Amino acid sequence: MARALPAGAFEEGPADGVIHVQPRSLLYVGRYLLETEGFDYLSNVTGVDWLAEGEFEVVYHLYAMRRGARIARGEDPGGPLGPLVLKVRVPRERPVVPSVTSLWPSALWQEREVYDLMGIRFEGHPDLRRIYLWDEYEDHPLRKDYAPKED
Repeated sequence: MARALPAGAFEEGPADGVIHVQPRSLLYVGRYLLETEGFDYLSNVTGVDWLAEGEFEVVYHLYAMRRGARIARGEDPGGPLGPLVLKVRVPRERPVVPSVTSLWPSALWQEREVYDLMGIRFEGHPDLRRIYLWDEYEDHPLRKDYAPKED
């Protein structure tokens, strides 16, 4: 993968199967993983609040489901099946990440959940709105600095 993608697009994490991606490179790296490496299933998208570092992290878990089926049938020599974990960090002051719904439709509801509960915006999402809380609610309750308002 390092030879196929431009320098600076990603860096491998300390654990196998973890890749840190710059927000500007997320769709490029994602498209490569989907189309070239066969990571066709996005199982979940979640947000992490690194309050002390002033950042949010969006975490994606990917699997190569079709390749796994081909390996089982003896039609593919093998390779990593997952989970492959993509991590994207953004500053708390501007928590915006490109939406991956164009690559993995399963991100549609999950990005909405992260937006609703963490306040991370997904640029290009076809229907980015709250999923649990009402539209007028002004906060994001899974942020570490969240303080519930008294009734």
